[in-house]
Amino acid sequence: MADLRAEPPAAIRTGTLGAVLATGLLSMLLLGDGLALNLLIVALPAALAAYFAAEQAGRRPRPWTLVWAIGGLGLLAVPALRDAAWPSFLAVVSAVALGSLALHGCRTWPGVLLGPLGLFEAVVSGLGWGWHGVRSRASGSRSGPVLRAVVVTAVLLLVFGALFAGADAAFAGLLGDLLPDASVGEGPWRLLLFAAGVLGALAAARTAAAPVRWDRLVVGPGRERSRVEWALPMIVLNVLFAAFNAVQLAVLFGGYDAVLEKTGLSYSEYARQGFWQLLLATLLTLVVIVLALRWAPRGGARDRALVRAVLGTLCALTLVVVASAVRRMDMYVDAYGLTRLRVSVVAVELWLGLIVVLIMAAGVWGARWLPRAVAASAAAGVLAFGLLSPDGLVAERNVQRYEDAGKFDLEYARGLSADAAPAIDELPEPLRSCALEGIANSLGSERDPWYATSLGEARAREIIEERPPTAGPGDCEDSDREVSYR
Repeated sequence: MADLRAEPPAAIRTGTLGAVLATGLLSMLLLGDGLALNLLIVALPAALAAYFAAEQAGRRPRPWTLVWAIGGLGLLAVPALRDAAWPSFLAVVSAVALGSLALHGCRTWPGVLLGPLGLFEAVVSGLGWGWHGVRSRASGSRSGPVLRAVVVTAVLLLVFGALFAGADAAFAGLLGDLLPDASVGEGPWRLLLFAAGVLGALAAARTAAAPVRWDRLVVGPGRERSRVEWALPMIVLNVLFAAFNAVQLAVLFGGYDAVLEKTGLSYSEYARQGFWQLLLATLLTLVVIVLALRWAPRGGARDRALVRAVLGTLCALTLVVVASAVRRMDMYVDAYGLTRLRVSVVAVELWLGLIVVLIMAAGVWGARWLPRAVAASAAAGVLAFGLLSPDGLVAERNVQRYEDAGKFDLEYARGLSADAAPAIDELPEPLRSCALEGIANSLGSERDPWYATSLGEARAREIIEERPPTAGPGDCEDSDREVSYR
């Protein structure tokens, strides 16, 4: 690990300390009521602290650094737009990964995969780095007395302000107009959020000042195999893929009835039976390609041509498998409707297909850009997934299915997030009220502050307030019995 470390970071500058303090204060004031636009607001001063630290260390932002930084901040807009927790969680995790790439500047597979570990290491080292900077400024600069006075004043205001707010409701109301929360019971939680914000911003700044050089990790090539030992299994696998794809193409162009009659399966059973196996086959194919490249013969131009031909054919055949898997899921959705799981696995399958295309391009133009391209495609997919509003898409597809076939899973619709409200609002009564009732109950009567309210939640509340659900329990039971399906 000693070879991976950069030079010790330069002393922390005043601007970095100010941005770190701003991150902690915003975390304390905004993050206690939920995650929405506040997450993006808190991330901005943390990014500014990292920029100041990198500038102090002589690091200049490169084009890929800007791509990762802008992409990470863009991903944090998903919680501000969508009420559903699962696309927001994916967006936040992806934003952390892109932030790691921006701070470390990695371009190899070890760097892309291991970079986020550097952020965890910087939490400890960043705390000491920041404390040393505060002490040096407090004791050896003209601003030391002012800095100490500001810190003491802030502590006194926080402690006694919280105590007085808990002792008198009128005073708490006065503070409530100025601050998001003035409850003494929230004090420990707010202090924890402040500490988390400071530690996170310090870790980002410390990493930007002296990142771990993950790109120095070198993975040696595997033992070279002979042409026969390497090519024979791969060629046989290609033949198997070709045979399977030939059957899929025959079925695709009008052979469904014959296949279903021969197998004894229904239309939906045939679709459901194959999708998961094809998804696993796509994943395993990527593993096979990685291992094949590691053990491929490397004797000269003829060996390189053999590897490109065999693996290029396998990639092309894999794309047909991806198309078949997506088609099967489309058949299953036609029969049983769209769900969160189904839209998620289709998105994963499409992304795997894109990875295969990138591997094919790397075989032609070289693979130096491949790690960053894969990371960028994953982040772009997560961002598109969040902006698409999967819960809204599920509701739209199932409402359309109800209009076409008269089938609607009311119980499932009740469990969707507020993002589904605009589509559910198009249903006829009493089905509309029965479905919206579950969303209204999940929202509750209390409104979160503006910075903790997503656009999806705001739209749902507007719909519910304009046309409140009116169906009674008996109406919902009748609707469920008439149109529910399993």
